[in-house]
Parts: sequence; structure tokens; C-alpha cells
Amino acid sequence: MNEDKLTDPEQRKILIRYWMDKSEESLASAIDEFKANRLSTCVRAAYYACFYAFSAVLWNEGKVFKKHSAVRGALHRDFVKNSRLNAKWGRFYDIIFDSRQRGDYQPLVEFEPEQVERFIENSKGFVEQMRKLIEE
Repeated sequence: MNEDKLTDPEQRKILIRYWMDKSEESLASAIDEFKANRLSTCVRAAYYACFYAFSAVLWNEGKVFKKHSAVRGALHRDFVKNSRLNAKWGRFYDIIFDSRQRGDYQPLVEFEPEQVERFIENSKGFVEQMRKLIEE
């Protein structure tokens, strides 16, 4: 990782916008996958929408992690635990993280449409919360 990107305010703004754009693309993809009844792929896209949005928050804070588990840990340690983010969003991130893992790596996992529809709605809410954190 080039340290200049973390310290240069203009570079950070570009990267924050990049990750938020990827988040929005993933949300749109999740909706399309849901409409096509590709539920496992929808769950993956919903997770990535959240992951990318929180990655933008981390960039905003000058932090970068290489592993998904480290990003998840930072969410709880630096945002939920100190009440910068409502605990319900931490719980949702855990659920979508685990669901994506199961959908991608465990055989014969099936998701219910109602559950996946809630994932999409919660992902939209999560992304909006990340936008608010960035604007603070």
C-alpha cells in the first residue's frame, strides 16, 4: 500500500468516492440478481455493497485492511464498541458476512427470498449509515 494515498487528502477523497461507487454498483447488482432469482449471488453482492461502503469509511479514517475479517473486526472495535455506529448495524454486518461465506463456500446452501429481500433493504440502510459517517 502506498502510504501517500493515506496521507494525501485529494487521493483519499478519490479512493473514498471509488469505494462508495463500487458499493452502489454492488447494491444495484444485488437487486438485479434478486429479480433474476439468483439468491446466493444476490447475497454476495449485498455483502460487497456493505464491505465497499465500510472500506470507504476506513479510507476516510486513514485505515486500510487486507482481510475481510480485519475489516469486520474494525467495524466492531472502532465503530460499534464506542457507539459511533448503532450495534444493530454491527449485527447486520455479521449476518451478511456469515451468509456470504456460507453461500460461497458451503455446498447446498439455499436462501429464502424473504430473507434475501431483507438483506437488500438492510444493505441499503448500512450503506446510508456509512455515507453519514463519511460526512461527519
